Amino acid sequence: MTRSSAREIAVHIIFALGFDTRRAQEVLNAELTRERFQELAEELPLYEQFPNEKQEAYIRELVQGVFSHGPELDDYISRCSVGWAFARIPRMAAAIMRTAMYEVLYMSDIPNAAAINEAVEITKKYEPAEVVSFVNGILGTFVRTEFPDAPPKPEKTPAQEAEKE
Repeated sequence: MTRSSAREIAVHIIFALGFDTRRAQEVLNAELTRERFQELAEELPLYEQFPNEKQEAYIRELVQGVFSHGPELDDYISRCSVGWAFARIPRMAAAIMRTAMYEVLYMSDIPNAAAINEAVEITKKYEPAEVVSFVNGILGTFVRTEFPDAPPKPEKTPAQEAEKE
């Protein structure tokens, strides 16, 4: 299992927590079992491989971190989504953005660009193109606003622009 797959599984659990009254630890204990993975693998290839110890720790850290920092992460989403009420944001997109924001804020070993790119790729699997653009924009705004001292992207040279055409 790749880190990308582990991240996507964490997003699924974070999404499910929005509909569950149990605490994150209880949901993790129920979802991160070989039996549950076998059950889910029948419909979702993502669950065909059970996470190893390192991947399981990563999933648990993401889910518990997003769960415990939920109000803070939702506040960032609200502040960055000018003109959108939080209630209008699709729940899966919110789960994905919470996950990426948690990685940016609390997991120093994950580069900001990687967290955003992974979030966009996961969003493409579950949401229409306009939501993918929205998620990308919110996360980009979040990083630029919260980390203004980060080096800007280098300008593209005319040669690089010509290559795209």
